[in-house]
Amino acid sequence: MPTYRTAIVDAVHNDEELLLNLDLLEERRKRAAFREAKAKLKMTRYYNARVCGITFRPGDFVYGSNDTSHAVDGGKLGPKWEGPYEVTEALGDGAYKLRSTDGTVLPRMWNITNLKKWHE
Repeated sequence: MPTYRTAIVDAVHNDEELLLNLDLLEERRKRAAFREAKAKLKMTRYYNARVCGITFRPGDFVYGSNDTSHAVDGGKLGPKWEGPYEVTEALGDGAYKLRSTDGTVLPRMWNITNLKKWHE
């Protein structure tokens, strides 16, 4: 039993329509890429509007993440932060050199993601 879809198909014009769809495919891809770029820009603006940029200057005191340095092994209930440390040098791109309160300089650089401000 023929259906409506198979009954109205014109084989001559069907090939022409398929070629027309292929011609329009590139335009549809461009529009989809434009919509995707627009959505990404919107998400970026939304995220950047809520990000609080934190930077430290030499002389500031900070805590260092214990997960990064593993200085104190306390297991699950151990301390999450250690310090305070003094920032001695800002190296750029979120990298800092630290000095402990007894004056010894820590041997490696610290990333800003592993530091938080020390409050008295």
